Amino acid sequence: MISVENLSFVYEGAERRALDGVSLRIPRGAFAGITGASGSGKSTLLRAIAGIVPHYLRGRFFGAVKVGGLDTLENSPQQIARLAGFVGEDIESQMVCETVEEELLFGLENFAVPRAEIEGRIASALEMLAISHLRGRKISSLSGGQRQKTALAAMLALSPQVLILDNPSAELDPAATENLYSALAALNARGMTVVAADQKVGLLCRFATQMIVMAEGGAALCGTTRQVMNETETLASAGVMLPRRIELGARLRAEGLYDGDMPLDIPRAAAMVRGISQ
Repeated sequence: MISVENLSFVYEGAERRALDGVSLRIPRGAFAGITGASGSGKSTLLRAIAGIVPHYLRGRFFGAVKVGGLDTLENSPQQIARLAGFVGEDIESQMVCETVEEELLFGLENFAVPRAEIEGRIASALEMLAISHLRGRKISSLSGGQRQKTALAAMLALSPQVLILDNPSAELDPAATENLYSALAALNARGMTVVAADQKVGLLCRFATQMIVMAEGGAALCGTTRQVMNETETLASAGVMLPRRIELGARLRAEGLYDGDMPLDIPRAAAMVRGISQ
């Protein structure tokens, strides 16, 4: 679905590469989590996948990115957007209309969706995220979580094959974050490819099937979530803040008390501790 081949990028006016020789693949239907320290290249990688880099954010671009077979350098961001919907970290800058319904309608009209399809698409996108009751609400009256879901619904109404989200939990409280990721997991279960960059590694451990760890512009780790989270030393050197359950597993392994996979969730952590105490 998504392929990145030896991708490097330097923003216009910058000296250091924001991306440096990144190569990876995200298969169709995956839930890919991207994490890493601040400034590691997560957002730039997402922008490159969405075609925003280098079309809107200029600089020196090397390598290749393809989404659904489309080369992002040879195709416009508008063409890529028909396959991959992008929801950036700054939700406020993406909101252009007064109400939720108008926000969804804006994208559909820009994409020249036939009028006969518009009502069904709006209703379906709102229903998928359980926000049909917000349809007539003003954007200014919404909470952070509701705005996040509205931006996501606007993308879903366009029927993309891929959803790309940059730090979606940044402005959300724990309950809203859980709600949002559960909605993403439900969409992924229906076959949609999800790519989400987030620094909340514990959250990604529970929902992502694939993990990519960025460090100094490169992909330090890329594999299944289980494979990546077992590489605790590399994760630590990349500046990733490990969940306490992973830290505990790593300490127990270092002391020779545990030789299994790192626990990706609380039930597995509990099982690990019980196994040691028996």
